[in-house]
Amino acid sequence: MKVSSIPAVAMATLISSGIPFLPALGQTAASPYQLSVFAAAPAGLSAPDSIAVLRDHVFVGYGDGNKPDGSDGKKTQIVEYAMDGTVVYTYTVPGHSDGLKVDPSTHLLWALQNEDANANLVIINSKTHEQKLYTFGATLHGGGYDDIVFSGCKVFISASNPANNPNSGPAIVSARLEGNFVDVKPVLAGNAGAIDIPTDAAVKLNLQDPDSMTLDPEGNLVLDSQADQELIIVGNPGRPDQSVLHLPLTYQTASGLKPVEVDDTAFVTSTEGFVLFADKGLNQVFALKKKAFAPGTAYTAADGGPFVGTIDLTTGIISPVVTGLKAPGGLAFVDTSKRDADAQHDAVLGEDGESCHGRGSGWLSRR
Repeated sequence: MKVSSIPAVAMATLISSGIPFLPALGQTAASPYQLSVFAAAPAGLSAPDSIAVLRDHVFVGYGDGNKPDGSDGKKTQIVEYAMDGTVVYTYTVPGHSDGLKVDPSTHLLWALQNEDANANLVIINSKTHEQKLYTFGATLHGGGYDDIVFSGCKVFISASNPANNPNSGPAIVSARLEGNFVDVKPVLAGNAGAIDIPTDAAVKLNLQDPDSMTLDPEGNLVLDSQADQELIIVGNPGRPDQSVLHLPLTYQTASGLKPVEVDDTAFVTSTEGFVLFADKGLNQVFALKKKAFAPGTAYTAADGGPFVGTIDLTTGIISPVVTGLKAPGGLAFVDTSKRDADAQHDAVLGEDGESCHGRGSGWLSRR
């Protein structure tokens, strides 16, 4: 990508005017991608991380350097943006902001704080700006909770920062809201058995850093065990026929393949759209575009690179797409083919065909 430069005065004028997709300075995207700045951190905020999308609005959590166990008693912000990168609203949550996901059945934003310990959940109605705080009990794994996935009427949460090595506690739990409390049950143990995808061999896991989580196109949970430099793919989670796959992650260097840790991963759901990713070190959220994306492709924020790239799900080799980054983390694919289609949110059903509306949050009006 040809890197352009803009005088500081002109750049400040563009930012204040709300013109979207400013040129990225110092970062490079491989051809045929185009890279631009979606938004810079608002004044006083820093370390943008998790990204969630609801129709034509984008939500970004800012860590602000707060302690990830919430022990400093500080609060952080979640900023709601329009698709042109202008700020719509700012929400304040207790603790260190981490996982953000939109419940596709209720259109409510679920925000997890304090991934290392003392986790809490805040559910936000972005239409009315109402917020409700939920707490967790003592964790079986000794740490906090990091990320959320909605699958049918089920909610799964990654159990982060385990206290023990080897980790025999849960790495993934299911979650259910009861009053102001989040009731969790183990789904995947940190020392579960798995099949290694590249070698087809049986392996025993020791997940020391369960982190980000998403769904693949087949409906499998995809868990990033960040410091372990691997993805864990869980089929039929929580069912008797649950299956577990292990994918070690590497990238090509001059001296050969090198293991690399990643943060968020997202799968392309349409040819139409773009990738948003946040860089905590650069204090910016970037937009990565091309004329057509290949559905099913996995993009990941490789903070160990640091770069954003695509994952070969057979080998685990990541091909860099965007370089010149400092600390990429949050990443999401914005499917513009569905932006105005209510059906993508309203047609969520459980295994029994019943609607998932409510999901324990009936106090909040649906968006």
